[in-house]
Amino acid sequence: MITVVGAGTGAPVPPEVLAAAELVVGGRRHLDAVRLPETAERIVLGPLPPALDAIEEYVGKEGKVVVLASGDPGFFGIVRALAERFGPALLDVRPGVSSVATAFARLGLPWDDAVVVSAHGRDLRTAVNACRAHPKVAVLTGPGAGPAELGAAVPANRVLVVASALGDPSRERVERVTPAEAAIRDWGTAVSVVLCLDETRTLGAVKTLAGGREQPAGWALDEAEFTHRDSMITKFEVRALALARLGPRPGDLVWDVGAGSGSVAVECARLGAAVVAVEKTADGVERIRANAAGHGIDVHVVHGAAPTVLSGLDDPDAVFVGGGGHELPAVVTACARRARRAVVVALAALDRVPAARAALIGAGLTCDGVLLQSSRLAPLPGDVTRLAATNPVFLLWGVRPQVRTEGVVE
Repeated sequence: MITVVGAGTGAPVPPEVLAAAELVVGGRRHLDAVRLPETAERIVLGPLPPALDAIEEYVGKEGKVVVLASGDPGFFGIVRALAERFGPALLDVRPGVSSVATAFARLGLPWDDAVVVSAHGRDLRTAVNACRAHPKVAVLTGPGAGPAELGAAVPANRVLVVASALGDPSRERVERVTPAEAAIRDWGTAVSVVLCLDETRTLGAVKTLAGGREQPAGWALDEAEFTHRDSMITKFEVRALALARLGPRPGDLVWDVGAGSGSVAVECARLGAAVVAVEKTADGVERIRANAAGHGIDVHVVHGAAPTVLSGLDDPDAVFVGGGGHELPAVVTACARRARRAVVVALAALDRVPAARAALIGAGLTCDGVLLQSSRLAPLPGDVTRLAATNPVFLLWGVRPQVRTEGVVE
């Protein structure tokens, strides 16, 4: 067996586990904190592949291997790599307390409603977008993705709790700072987890709508769930397909351009994405904010006309473009050039379809689309029902082709 022990923030490493070890692998601070058998080989964890190769050599000789890791090694830890290489049946995992659990414990906060993301060896933008979208996020940090980088990117109304060297009585520090303060500090290399909190919503584990009603389940919500002007809202049938093509998910950034009532923006945020809604009318901006607040989610609203205001925004994963007008081709082009995955365009006028399609294709996206026509059941006197037709809408979507490099699809 390979015995994997969570150290640092958990219980002490059992002496009997170490006594029989022939190879002990771990971070320098974990190795320095324990007494090893004189005959045991010691490997300080750096790059993972050489350590895995050494473990494999001992496993082949049926040697006894102990791996020391921080906190819970099965939580964004080394257990994943060990299980992939040697199989889970060969592992004896003895978890300690994870750094995330410890950090929230230091604040006296529950964390069953928290979103946990890792920026260690991963794209920082996913962690940043999670912090934009959710009121309670724990970020596991790494080189180039620490408190300073997070502070420079997350919303200014958040509080960052920087927890470093957790479990070390002499070095542990838990500091509350603003994003601006975090961005200008040199945090060194000891940081293990950063909590990003919207303290106006931190304790609200259950989201409710205005008036105290529970948040509705599902997506493609009825238009009655939103405040809108003169039925100027993306109908739920159109929204259902638009959401399917946008594919919003936690860690994504979605733009809703020409947002109107913000129904698409709100739905994307309810599915976990960070969302920017762009709207040129002042009353539309207030309507979007009201709808976002009513659904208990966070939508960043930008007041201005596209494509001009788009230049100051971070590149999105997906974009929904609503509305129309003579500027539509330029708006679609600007969005399509910057979208990482997809652009969806809703059009009421047939005459606008060719230009929008050409803009998507011209930006290198593959394009498809449909004409959506639906008729809803409507009651008539005498307990009978008729079909009431909704206005037809063209829905186009452009998808960024996947790039294949060295056998890997990106």
